[in-house]
Amino acid sequence: MSEQQYKRRVRYAGKHPRKFSEKYKEHAPAKYPATLQKVIESGKTPAGTHRAIMVEEVLEVLRPEPGAIAVDATLGYGGHATEILKRIQPGGRLIALDTDPIELPKTEARLRAGGFGTDVLSVVHSNFAGLSRVLAGQGVEGADVILADLGLSSMQMDNPERGFTFKFDGPLDLRMNPNKGRAAARLLADISAAKLEELLRENADEPRAELLATLIVEAAGKASIETTRQLGEVVRTACGARREEADATIRRVFQALRIEVNDEFSALETFLRFLPQCLKPGGRVAILTFHSGEDRRVKRFFDEGLRSGEYAEISRNVIRPGPVELRANPRSAPAKLRWAIKGSAKENG
Repeated sequence: MSEQQYKRRVRYAGKHPRKFSEKYKEHAPAKYPATLQKVIESGKTPAGTHRAIMVEEVLEVLRPEPGAIAVDATLGYGGHATEILKRIQPGGRLIALDTDPIELPKTEARLRAGGFGTDVLSVVHSNFAGLSRVLAGQGVEGADVILADLGLSSMQMDNPERGFTFKFDGPLDLRMNPNKGRAAARLLADISAAKLEELLRENADEPRAELLATLIVEAAGKASIETTRQLGEVVRTACGARREEADATIRRVFQALRIEVNDEFSALETFLRFLPQCLKPGGRVAILTFHSGEDRRVKRFFDEGLRSGEYAEISRNVIRPGPVELRANPRSAPAKLRWAIKGSAKENG
């Protein structure tokens, strides 16, 4: 028999695979399109993929045209980028950023395979806080359209090895870039109850921040909290509530820690502060947020920009997903879209 013997797929218990690593069909979408379509029609997101949110609304706001210079400041799975790329051809160019070194190469490979070469698509490993530096490095003085989708990608949430989910056990990490900063487990090992309470309030609007902070820090003092499931159980015990309510609290705790670990609010404020100078006069920006802390910051900077004349127009109200999208993709429920248009050079003068 040949040395290169047929290698059987790893068996899993039950009718359907439950572990992320076992979902071989969803990890090979080109080979199993029918399976993916079935998952999507059930209102779920196939493992290892991401469904772009409010695509039509984003395109309506940005109005990308042939020849435009566009920026996707948070590339993710590339759903928004793909649609923008289609609309800025011929002659257009998209500069795409992402801070995740694990998912970025995968997305770039998919986009290249889709026919988008280096003449129309530049991919840069960078946090969007450094957008002005990235544009300078690309020889671009200003963009016609800029998109920032601040949501956590489904690929990150679904993979337990990234530590973003409590549904399956994994290392308590929560870093977008696992090569930088300290993991959430290390944060909990050093944090005080007062500081954790502050994070829970500021980053997640947690109503029981004081109680949870005290109990989490006490638990971490007795035995280090190293995994997502360990933290989930500590919070669940502290809640003493029914499962649905406890799960919502756990999600808020994870959100608060993730924002701190990745310094997300600081990065967002830096991005918003330098955003006007990254746009051409008349250029458009759209930002998708997923919790109140993000939305408050975007609204404040847009309001200030309108008063100063940097922006000629801003959205007065948030745009939310429609009922059809909410049914098809429940993960879109928290999304809020705001937009702004840069003033002309004459207006700014």
